[in-house]
Amino acid sequence: MSFDAARLAAVISPLRRALLGAARRREGLPDLPDAQIEVIRALPRGATLSPSELAESLGLGRPTVSNLLNRMERDGLVARTPRAGDGRGVDVVASAHALDLFVRFDRASAAIVADAASALPVDDLEALDAALPALERLRDVLVELRHGDGPAETTVTEERA
Repeated sequence: MSFDAARLAAVISPLRRALLGAARRREGLPDLPDAQIEVIRALPRGATLSPSELAESLGLGRPTVSNLLNRMERDGLVARTPRAGDGRGVDVVASAHALDLFVRFDRASAAIVADAASALPVDDLEALDAALPALERLRDVLVELRHGDGPAETTVTEERA
């Protein structure tokens, strides 16, 4: 079987950008940088993490996360509170406003994909549905690679037996 990794990579980025832009327009959402969206995604309702835990989970450096959190706190997207029993540590939580933006984005994204998919033939819809588990596994491998947890060898061959 032939697998065209370059073609898949070339489709994913514009697909993601198009969906993000359409969701922002539909819901009147602010133009948040991807890194801020990932911080909000890492802090679902009720979750708290330290800046170090966020840095590790996102695969970012601590100074980068610190800068992100400073900006997000100024914009009312996160709150930092002293960690109980630890005079130096802080906990980070997403604000209600940030969580609302995230819910609105996810809801708009799902509706946009459903609308776009309705223009596709049934065979395409079946192919997309069948591809979802493989795409989810690919996402998981890519997340592991981002964190340095992935397989030692990441070479993809074009021909598979």
